[in-house]
Amino acid sequence: MANVVVVGAQWGDEGKGKVVDIYTEYADDIVRYQGGNNAGHTLVVGNEKIVLHLIPSGILHEGKRCIIGNGVVLDPEVFIKEITKLKGSGRIKDDSCLLLSEALHVIMPYHKQIDIAREAKSGDKKIGTTGRGIGPCYEDKIGRRGIRLMDLLNPDVFARKLREALDEKNFILENLLGEPPCDFDAILKEYQGYAATLCTYVADTSLILSKDIKSGKKALFEGAQGTLLDVDHGTYPFVTSSSTCAGGACTGSGASPRDINEIIGISKAYVTRVGSGPFPTELLDDTGEQLRQTGGEFGATTGRPRRCGWFDAMVIRYSVRVNGLTGIALTKLDVLSDFDVIKVCVGYTYEGKQLENLPSGLDVFEKCQPVYEELPGWKADITAARTFEELPANAQSYVRRLEELAGCQIVLVSVGPRRDQTIILRNPFG
Repeated sequence: MANVVVVGAQWGDEGKGKVVDIYTEYADDIVRYQGGNNAGHTLVVGNEKIVLHLIPSGILHEGKRCIIGNGVVLDPEVFIKEITKLKGSGRIKDDSCLLLSEALHVIMPYHKQIDIAREAKSGDKKIGTTGRGIGPCYEDKIGRRGIRLMDLLNPDVFARKLREALDEKNFILENLLGEPPCDFDAILKEYQGYAATLCTYVADTSLILSKDIKSGKKALFEGAQGTLLDVDHGTYPFVTSSSTCAGGACTGSGASPRDINEIIGISKAYVTRVGSGPFPTELLDDTGEQLRQTGGEFGATTGRPRRCGWFDAMVIRYSVRVNGLTGIALTKLDVLSDFDVIKVCVGYTYEGKQLENLPSGLDVFEKCQPVYEELPGWKADITAARTFEELPANAQSYVRRLEELAGCQIVLVSVGPRRDQTIILRNPFG
């Protein structure tokens, strides 16, 4: 038996969707444990490109149970649109294959309005939020004033909590942010309509998951974003508002830590990030643009161009440590195929001194200088390789060097966007 957590090992956008899609073949339950529709997974199935924002990638496989856990914040409108689109393409033939935790928190219109207004007033201190209301919803959750899915399904409770929320939110919108207030009746009517659809999928998912695991079924846990965007362990405040690290898989789903057997970190063969914040290996030249264009580095949710840079071993070693990674899935190796020389950051210096670990303070992190090692490129198309031995010698050496620098085994190598363009070196499901 194996239960596997898949976590982003960098700043997100590492290709988790594809890896989860591949590992789903070996799992029974696929569990999304944090984040909201501020993230997206892009998958290529045959010639079809599919983008998912909330529903786990496992929904593309028949006979699998997909769970959206209590650690997720749900925008009902986005969720229902995803369901409708998937059903329209012949997927989700059985509603029982998709479950929503009754304890997850619901994103409300005022969350999005506050999110956008705050960011607009931030000037040069913008976080880079997507404006989806994720942060404000998590604020209400932690502040013990949020609206959970179980509340939405109870008309009396929802009306009471909505009115209480608007007393505070409308004051903030009008007096602090200079925005128009939200209308109680309009929101009540809109969300009652959502409740009529959502009730089909609501369950005590923590209990269901626990029973499945005890019966011998295998669970695959997927998060959104990446380790360096974790609210506790990321480049704060340029982070998301939830626990993206492996520990979040338990708090965000109700699974026991003793149920987790493997933790796989997804890492690109280079690095990207979206939004503001420190990024020591960022390339602001033609090389960075080449990575962006060749890798299609534009956000699946926002379309924003991603910042691109060379692989950063300091970041990956940190991710190995804080997540307890048992393996690394290396994605987009093919994007590097046109380079004569490929650089790898093996460390940082700050004011002339070598650093042992990622600095916790932004004032230091933003001034770190990367120490590079140069490796020869392979200048060959590798998208048809299906075994490690079929890769050019220099590509093999590059992978092995990253493995050595990370101090963790590389268990999968992706050489293209399709499912079949994948080399599995070790299957964490055994």
